[in-house]
Amino acid sequence: MSKLRLAVQKSGRLNEDSLKLLKAIGISIDNGKDQLKASARNFPLEVFFLRNGDIPQYLRDGVVDIAIIGENLIIEKGNNIDVVEKLGFSKCRVSIAVPKTSDAKSLADLAGKKIATSYPKTVEKFLAKAGVEANLHIINGSVEIAPNIGLADAVCDIVSSGSTLFKNNLKEIEVLVKSEAVLVKSPQISAENQAVLDKIQFRLQSVLAARKNKYVLLNAPNNKVDDIINILPGIKSPTILPLAQEGWSSVHSVINKNDFWDLIDELRAAGAEGILVCPIENMIQ
Repeated sequence: MSKLRLAVQKSGRLNEDSLKLLKAIGISIDNGKDQLKASARNFPLEVFFLRNGDIPQYLRDGVVDIAIIGENLIIEKGNNIDVVEKLGFSKCRVSIAVPKTSDAKSLADLAGKKIATSYPKTVEKFLAKAGVEANLHIINGSVEIAPNIGLADAVCDIVSSGSTLFKNNLKEIEVLVKSEAVLVKSPQISAENQAVLDKIQFRLQSVLAARKNKYVLLNAPNNKVDDIINILPGIKSPTILPLAQEGWSSVHSVINKNDFWDLIDELRAAGAEGILVCPIENMIQ
């Protein structure tokens, strides 16, 4: 049986989060230190540990079938590569930044200026869209130092927390792309390996859905149950079970974690007691 070939970043946070996600969907990887390839013990999958910037070309050439990679890199280098699933981690943005002393407030203010970047295609696309002409200076690594040494008037680079910009006396003036880790596939993937990818995607969707939700259990007087279930969304509808104590019921439901505290306040006000909130490991719909 052929194995699906997955590329992940060789090291760093994206590597760690990718392997954690594989573990969450039940795929165990035997990978030692500095290993370039590893096989799953319990799934027809091989993992290739590669340089991030090389992955799009390996996908186009059919060397690997799928990859977990930053969406920003697919936008820059990933023509003809389809995004299968957004994964919700390694979030960042590709932004324009200038020295704190600069008067520039937007991309339009950089007309005729020099922009240092590792993302020339992305910058060119947005410059063209804004009708701005600027000079690009392509740098691989340490882009943020360019204004300080007189190499450029602005930079375009990945921003996560903004601490690197702060340390280099730069300020962010425009976000070009918001990015997160994505699962992508090669245009040359075989039908057999597509079937394996479909299984992975099904597992991913159940784990990702679970991460967005919480399971809530509560007790309520029977005369308050209707008010409470009007607050709770549920998947289809909340589950209601009678308690041993007469006149009381237990209500079970699923809530979006982003609405958690607001809903808890509403539930308490509606008469809910003994509220328990639990994480969900998988959510299969």
